[in-house]
Amino acid sequence: MKKRIILFLSIGFILLLVACNKSTNTETNSEDPLAPLPEKAKVVIAEDGSASGAGFYIAKDKGYFEKYNIEVEFATFGNSDEMLPAVASGEVDVAGGISSASFFNSIAQGIDVRFIADKGHNNVGSSYFTFVVREDLQDTIVNYEDIKGKKIAVSTENAVDHYIYNEMLKHAGISTDEVEFVLMSDFGNMMAAMGNKQIDLALQIEPLITQGENQSIHQRFLDATDYAPEAQIAMVLGSPKFLTERRDVALRFMAAYLQGVRDYHDVFIKGIDDDGEVISIMANHTALKDTELWKEVGVTGLNPNGHIFEEDVEKQYQFYKDNGAIVGELDFDQIIDMSLVEEAIEIIGTYEE
Repeated sequence: MKKRIILFLSIGFILLLVACNKSTNTETNSEDPLAPLPEKAKVVIAEDGSASGAGFYIAKDKGYFEKYNIEVEFATFGNSDEMLPAVASGEVDVAGGISSASFFNSIAQGIDVRFIADKGHNNVGSSYFTFVVREDLQDTIVNYEDIKGKKIAVSTENAVDHYIYNEMLKHAGISTDEVEFVLMSDFGNMMAAMGNKQIDLALQIEPLITQGENQSIHQRFLDATDYAPEAQIAMVLGSPKFLTERRDVALRFMAAYLQGVRDYHDVFIKGIDDDGEVISIMANHTALKDTELWKEVGVTGLNPNGHIFEEDVEKQYQFYKDNGAIVGELDFDQIIDMSLVEEAIEIIGTYEE
């Protein structure tokens, strides 16, 4: 009888230990602000294969989203007129936005989206979006004052391209009347126009900058960070529903995104060797398939701590407004929302250069 009682007591003690252990584990998980979600959550990202989507691609392929039980789905749209309403309605959770008057006008007219993280700026000395000069003019157009009287191609009017163009003219001390502004929407056509000597300079983008150099069509003309060091070229947009109703998912998404950006920064800015993994991911997701060329191009700048150049965004808006291209007013305190980035960084820590 005593043996039975001792046996029952022993079994009871073991069961109590197991129960306590489970309770402790559950409590620990509940205290982890980035514990995997209890159920798989889908996040729809509007992304068209642009290089500035690096954080998304790397986080997906390296399993950072999966770590938090997040499944991402990439969706493509023909233009921002289709994409922005989808973000505002919550049909799309996250997207990329390029600064332009039409973009700001859409928001001013009631399209409710938030700017939640950096998705593109120039790196000092190796801008991915900068001016090039025709190969045969590289010895005569050397300094900024040399652009006077020249034909300069820009892809979009009243957009970030136009803003950077205007900043260069101000830096050069040259008025808009002293140069010829050539609107040329296709970057590929700019290279052809260079070859035919129809234009002298162009605001070009990678990988076409490097490809044009290799083909002796054009050469880099100094660097855009000389006069627009904090030009915010693209932003990560978030749906208000995603940021509020699905905040637990959004926080984990941002933590994974920033980890992807940090891996990208390690490779392309710090030069850390990862045996080609990040370059392979970029080649897989973008139009630039040549892994060797990825080692030459000026890559998109992405802030490993997520913040955007807020003052520059407002400066661009003011430029469009001064040009008469803006309809309505914007409250940037409402539109720019860095709270998700800040919340994620508080958990994962600040990236140190």
